[in-house]
Amino acid sequence: MDFFLPATISFIITVLIIPPTIKLAKKFNLVDNPKLRPHPAHIQNRIVPRIGGLPIFTALFLTILIFTPFEKETVGILIGLIILIIIGIMDDKFQNLSPYIRLVSQFFAALAIVISGVGINFITNPLGGILHLDIIEFLPSILAVFWIVWVMNMINWSKGVDGQMPGIVTVSAITLGLLSLKLTTQQDLSQENIAKLSFITAGSAFGLLIFNWHPAKIFPGFSGSTILGFMLAVLAILSGAKLATLGLVLLIPATDFAYTFFRRILQGKSPVWGDRGHLHHKLLEKGFTHQQISLFYILGSVILGAVALNLSSQDKLFAASLIAGILLGTILWLNFFGGLSKQSDPDNG
Repeated sequence: MDFFLPATISFIITVLIIPPTIKLAKKFNLVDNPKLRPHPAHIQNRIVPRIGGLPIFTALFLTILIFTPFEKETVGILIGLIILIIIGIMDDKFQNLSPYIRLVSQFFAALAIVISGVGINFITNPLGGILHLDIIEFLPSILAVFWIVWVMNMINWSKGVDGQMPGIVTVSAITLGLLSLKLTTQQDLSQENIAKLSFITAGSAFGLLIFNWHPAKIFPGFSGSTILGFMLAVLAILSGAKLATLGLVLLIPATDFAYTFFRRILQGKSPVWGDRGHLHHKLLEKGFTHQQISLFYILGSVILGAVALNLSSQDKLFAASLIAGILLGTILWLNFFGGLSKQSDPDNG
């Protein structure tokens, strides 16, 4: 089956739509203006369009309709994408949308795909065997909803520097696509469609990366990051509950997400209101450039993706634990010496 064509079409649609989207954003004031919207995590003073989710949505929606079978799971994905782009554009326009409204929209998007029949029915036991979760009614659906929402927020919190988020997603989607191809030859022919969806997602994310590389001509915005995070989370479930594989590829942003989430709670703050305590903020304070930080995240994801594709479940758990420990120690060190901003903002993550 040809996987190159749909990925290429998704990439081309994204690249072709971004320039008119930039003009549209400037015309209707869908921009990030540091002077009009104070933000504790602003790291540059340029006025930049922030509606990067629109070309991502258009490319994914059209390419999925053209190249994938129109099944109930497809309908769930498309409905989820529609929910996220509507809320995302509202957030890009008004720029003060409550983070709780955005969170609720993520749950609705996750419910759309879960209602279509997608659930986490089992996971591989790293100590051996399979853990069947469908023996408890509604548990697969509940776990799927929270998994999807978690991945969306993790990706949304990973767009702090130019090129960071689309680079991570491109690598992650390619990894899931390669995993599905591997499963296609060994176990399940239906994985061909999952591989196709993965490469479609990678193509669109890579198209955004070209325009989001520093200095970014467009920001992904809430819609761009959550749409791509939504696709990754769903693909991980569809590829055979390979949550550990995606988790290992995303280990750097996942560790940062977990640390930031609990740090804010321990500080008596809401975890959905942002600050400058993320790993990428601390690296900026240490003198690293946008390009260097993005390459760190991207190359880290490439290495972890290669590890994920070649290790057993038990070895993945050991590798993830070891690397997460090192990352957590690094984040703690950077925060201890770098200090934390007391400001907060709902969009930073």
